[in-house]
Amino acid sequence: METPRDLKSACIAEAVRIVEEVGLEKLSLREVARRLGVSHQAPYKHFSSRDHILSEVVSKVFADFARYLDDRPRSDDPWIDMRSCGLRYFEYAAEQPLQYRLMFSSVLPPSKDFPSMVHRARHAFALLKDCIAALPRGPRSEDEIEQDALFVWSTIHGLVGVMNSDVFHTLNLSVSDQTAMIENTLDRVGSSLASR
Repeated sequence: METPRDLKSACIAEAVRIVEEVGLEKLSLREVARRLGVSHQAPYKHFSSRDHILSEVVSKVFADFARYLDDRPRSDDPWIDMRSCGLRYFEYAAEQPLQYRLMFSSVLPPSKDFPSMVHRARHAFALLKDCIAALPRGPRSEDEIEQDALFVWSTIHGLVGVMNSDVFHTLNLSVSDQTAMIENTLDRVGSSLASR
């Protein structure tokens, strides 16, 4: 028999599987219970609503995403390190498309109600800010670093969105063309940051 802690972990793991296998719209506490073979009420001992379990799933995905960025190949050169972080972002989006869409293209539970989820999301963003803060430029305020991070994120996220669109595939670009497009974007982002 599962302990309460085991059941909570099992519910979260099963919720992640549901999102990965059939999509976010199919996630419900009833479906989690059905798949686990427990009573329909069992998940409610740990999650009072779908938003509560969804916030746990999203928190886990953001933590995995941050870990993926943080595990990038490191360099003593902050520009190379920044580029490595950008490449990892593209790689994650390609390797984990469902998780990526969950973080950035889904209706998430209200942030005010789930501070842990917000904390995990902000941690991933903080990794980018740390890369930017390490760049060898003149003194910058926290506000300037944040604005630069928003510029980098929106540029890379925008290209990921284009690359994942149906219309993009009508261009029939080769893998080498797509790689060159990513490299070109990162070059231009780096040039833009260097000129500030």
